[in-house]
Amino acid sequence: MPDVYYQHPGTWFGDCMPFFHDGAFYLFHQRDGRDPGPLPDCEPFGWHLVRTTDFVEYEDLGEAIVRGGEHDQDQFIYAGSVFEAEGTFYAMYTGYNRDHFADEGKPSQVLMIAESDDLIHWRKTDRSLVAPQDGYDPDDWRDPWVIYDEDAGQWVMILGTRKAGPKTQLSGSTVYFTSSDHETWEFQGDFWAPGLFTMHEMPDVFREGDWWYHLVTEYSDKSTTVYRRSRSLYGPWEATDDDAFDGRPYYAARSVSDGEHRYLVGWVATRWEDDDTRTWQWGGTLVVHEVVVREDGTLGTKIPDAVQRHLRGTEVAAAAPFALSRADGRAEQLLAETAPRPCLLETTIRVAPGTREVNLRFGEDRATGVGYQFSLIIDERRLEFDKRPNWPWGQLDSRGLDRPLPDIADGGEHRLQLVLDADIAVLYVDDVALSTRFEAPAGTAVLLEVIEGEAEVSATVLSTAAAKPS
Repeated sequence: MPDVYYQHPGTWFGDCMPFFHDGAFYLFHQRDGRDPGPLPDCEPFGWHLVRTTDFVEYEDLGEAIVRGGEHDQDQFIYAGSVFEAEGTFYAMYTGYNRDHFADEGKPSQVLMIAESDDLIHWRKTDRSLVAPQDGYDPDDWRDPWVIYDEDAGQWVMILGTRKAGPKTQLSGSTVYFTSSDHETWEFQGDFWAPGLFTMHEMPDVFREGDWWYHLVTEYSDKSTTVYRRSRSLYGPWEATDDDAFDGRPYYAARSVSDGEHRYLVGWVATRWEDDDTRTWQWGGTLVVHEVVVREDGTLGTKIPDAVQRHLRGTEVAAAAPFALSRADGRAEQLLAETAPRPCLLETTIRVAPGTREVNLRFGEDRATGVGYQFSLIIDERRLEFDKRPNWPWGQLDSRGLDRPLPDIADGGEHRLQLVLDADIAVLYVDDVALSTRFEAPAGTAVLLEVIEGEAEVSATVLSTAAAKPS
């Protein structure tokens, strides 16, 4: 089991509905028991709840909203959102009947509501059932997100859906409703319908500074959480050069703010049969990124401060500053013979113009050279993850394990932070993140190499996490 990243024993973490209240983050989420397999084949589930103040220590508060029976609308309780109004907490959620409703000609996904006085004990109600609107797919109508628009003095609810018709069509859209009382909702049509994806999942909208940001997760292009921004809550929405937060394994991210910092709560998927060569499954382990708002209004990520402090518990290895240079091949430097798990490796690099590649290698057997690597491909401005060496061909399914990377051969210092926790690896290059799983490390060594170029590397520190209270 991971130490830093959250996963309840015997289950896999699914879509998260975060809410901040009274100094704590309440993380409502789905737990997949994978009996007999992952979603959509698993046993039905409701919403479970954990509470945390720092994304390090988690308090399990059990099942918050219990699923219905086999013939109920909410046989499964799919994603939604939690909000507060006039001293009462509300959960707008998706009731999904997998086994019967579609065959009976009923919408299989309908929005439903529960209420609570304390965020822990919930009462289901019959109010605010929001069925799919005409022209939209009655079996893809889910994941509502509710906010209050202070400027307009009204509640706004967005949700993910698609137009009726073949599920291969790129008709995915976010639609929205408005309400004066958060009980009676008026349909307003498309909120963002770009014709880019087959479906929008887990929509989110929030404001930071002068910009509004709209998040959706899609599964027909790169299967990532992407964002658009606008000066208005109601659009028009514009893309940025890098419109994602992470790679393919990081899915269904939603955001939550404590008033000072905003965090992304998404999950890193597992692979079928825990095999590097297999594709990804639904559900996995919670990984939290803190959102960075850059000066130009684009978004990046970083390790949350409390998580960094936890990971810096005990220093286990250090390497003095060094330089690497090779014009016609590669030059390497050992950073640590052994990287414990969990651990945090931190350093900064200064890359000379014209350098082709910088690789951070880990899980490596020193005798054979077999391991994993994050590659900073300078001339292509790309960060990627793969096996090393990738021979025989097909050592790892690397589709979606890459991210755009700004030009780091600019004469400046750039920070590298590598987190290893169980079989999860996350690399941050400044404020660009890439998460993955690694299932078969051949060894424990960590190295840095330069290919056809030069790099100066500052002092490197490898730390392991502080012990948690029993």
